[in-house]
Amino acid sequence: MRRLLALTSLPLCSLAIAGCATTTSTASFKGTEHEVAQTVADLQSDVTAGEEKKICGKDLAAAVVTRLGGTKSCEKNAKDQVGEIDNTELQVESVKVSGTSATASVKSIYSGKKKLTSVSLAKEGGRWKIASLG
Repeated sequence: MRRLLALTSLPLCSLAIAGCATTTSTASFKGTEHEVAQTVADLQSDVTAGEEKKICGKDLAAAVVTRLGGTKSCEKNAKDQVGEIDNTELQVESVKVSGTSATASVKSIYSGKKKLTSVSLAKEGGRWKIASLG
C-alpha cells in the first residue's frame, strides 16, 4: 500500500497499496460505509489495471490531483508508480464516516510484510474520493 499511497501524497514515491490482480471485498459493509470501502476497492482495481486516467479522474480527490501538479502530471506520476508496484492486494478492515469525511483502515502487503494503513476520504460531487493515505 505504501507505493499506491504516494499517489495521495505530494511526492508519489511512498506509494504502498499492496495482491496481484486480486479484488477487494466490500460485501461486509453496508450503506455509506460500503460506498467508502468501494472507493478503496476501485482504486485497487484501477492500480491493478494500470488505469492512470481513472486513478486521477475518479479515485483521487481534487486536492490530491492539484498537489500532484494537475491531471496530466498526476497521470504521468501514477503511470510511473503503478509500474513499480509488485503487490496490489488489500483488505478494508473497517470504515468510519463523519459527514463528508471518512477513514478506512486498510491492510496491505509491502515488501512481504502486512501493514495497516489509514486511508482518508472526502465526499466530492456525491462520490467518495481518496484524500490521503498513511
